[in-house]
Amino acid sequence: MFNLIMRWFDWADGVGSMPVGRMFEYTEDHVAEQFRQERLPLVDRLSRLPCLFMGEGTGEEVCHVGTITRARVANGEVHFDFVLDREVPPLTNAAIFAGRRQLDMPHDFEFSRNHWAVKDVDLYRFLMRNARPGRQRPSVFQLPDHENIEPLLASAMMPFDAAFTPVYESIRQATEGAGLRCRRADDIWENPAIIQDVVSLIDRSKVVICDCTGRNPNVFYEAGIAHTLGREVILITQNGQDIPFDLRHLRYIPYLNNGEGRASLATAIQARVLTVIGH
Repeated sequence: MFNLIMRWFDWADGVGSMPVGRMFEYTEDHVAEQFRQERLPLVDRLSRLPCLFMGEGTGEEVCHVGTITRARVANGEVHFDFVLDREVPPLTNAAIFAGRRQLDMPHDFEFSRNHWAVKDVDLYRFLMRNARPGRQRPSVFQLPDHENIEPLLASAMMPFDAAFTPVYESIRQATEGAGLRCRRADDIWENPAIIQDVVSLIDRSKVVICDCTGRNPNVFYEAGIAHTLGREVILITQNGQDIPFDLRHLRYIPYLNNGEGRASLATAIQARVLTVIGH
């Protein structure tokens, strides 16, 4: 079973309330009777159930999974404290609406009314089957079933050539100026195959910076992986003709590989990173 609380709140605050009269709406009678005594909710018993916190709507509204840590009835209201389960990524009402019958939510109007329901459904089983599908597994390298992006990590994809060391230093300076730390694959040695280190780094990164200078096939491959994984990709190059034809519709940062050019590059990357991370 799980609680369903639908009401407009800032779910980040950790506190909420619900009129007692809205308790057990859209709840089967035999379920409600397990959590009610003398027409009042047994809040301690309800607090043992997981909870789906939603606002009204059937679109891109964000909803969360969590638990109620404390609840009490006063002045006709149920007041409750709660915590969100950080292991479950935020969902959308659209995803819940698509699976509404599996969640015992067959009435569309339920998505447009503030209420507290109890559903005789295994919420986490539903999430495992519907909301968090595993990735299709590649054969060349491994990806974890669920992504784990480090919000302050940037990565640089560039040729393994000493000539690019000053360029990398400019990239690192730019990302650090934006509050991120930057790494590239040759900074790490975690797996026997270098491709696994590269892919793992891309997969964890919030931003991936790809230097297309010299049309390096490894960089092109890495840029493709980053785009496929949905990462924010910033393309840079010393020569605009080195940008692959399929990517020329995307904005890129041109630069000269000298002191002044790398300084300008750092400024441009920092501005772009700040835009990407929303600062």
